[in-house]
Amino acid sequence: HLGEGAYTIKPSIVGDEVKLRRVVQSMLDICGGSVAGLRVLDLACLEGLYAIEFARRGAEVVGIEGREANIEKARFDKRAIGLDNIEFIQDDVRNLSPQKYGQFDVILCLGILYHLDVPDVFAFISQLGQVCRKVCLIDTRISLKPNQTYVHDGKSRHGTRTEEHDQQDTVEQKISRLWASLDNNEAFWLSRPSLYNAVSEAGFTSVYECNIPAEPNKPADRISFVAIKGKPVTLENAPLMSGYAVDEMPETPQREEPFMMDLASRLTKIALPKAARKRLKRLVGRENPLS
Repeated sequence: HLGEGAYTIKPSIVGDEVKLRRVVQSMLDICGGSVAGLRVLDLACLEGLYAIEFARRGAEVVGIEGREANIEKARFDKRAIGLDNIEFIQDDVRNLSPQKYGQFDVILCLGILYHLDVPDVFAFISQLGQVCRKVCLIDTRISLKPNQTYVHDGKSRHGTRTEEHDQQDTVEQKISRLWASLDNNEAFWLSRPSLYNAVSEAGFTSVYECNIPAEPNKPADRISFVAIKGKPVTLENAPLMSGYAVDEMPETPQREEPFMMDLASRLTKIALPKAARKRLKRLVGRENPLS
């Protein structure tokens, strides 16, 4: 909305507005109700939907976008609205560094991570940690059935390879695809645990997945989460934990249900009266068979 009833597309809900509400609501909640005066970075900002929303709320915003066609539309919107607290820069997000762009209180990394290949995706996550002062919101696709392993800095990370462009595509063809990578032909979608572990390794101290405000049409393999840049705590009640390394999230979560199911199955073999055995068998399969 440019003001006075003027829209860049049309005055209706066309899709990304639902995600915009989630992004803005979660960032305002985390930042105490306002982003005024905060430095905000929107990576791969496309036509500026998110960056401009935060600029309208008083943040000092930088939007980085690789495609000239997108960046010119964003700059048009900036001029039309009359914003002087936002800057759009045409660049590859893989060039992100504190030396080049400084640090930011809020980083929006929306829909870009799953377009990167290895090892770039790991370098990029590390760069997010270097330029972030407070919070980074990441919206990305993940691999629900990882079938490949990549070793980065001696640690195994799991995921799935996907195609971005054909091998024979020209530079012009790749640039013309506004919803694909800039140049790499393949991308590596990380599994949820591998992604969270890489984010932790980048210096973020806690991660929270966002489900409300809801995005009803969001596919199962796409998630939004907030990574917080804090300081590791020292526990007063458990000082020995200060020498205990932060655990990685296991690729295959351990559950108590299989243990309880196995325990209940073994108990049914104990020499019990027939009626008691039947009752115990009926309990097998409950969340807690022994309750």
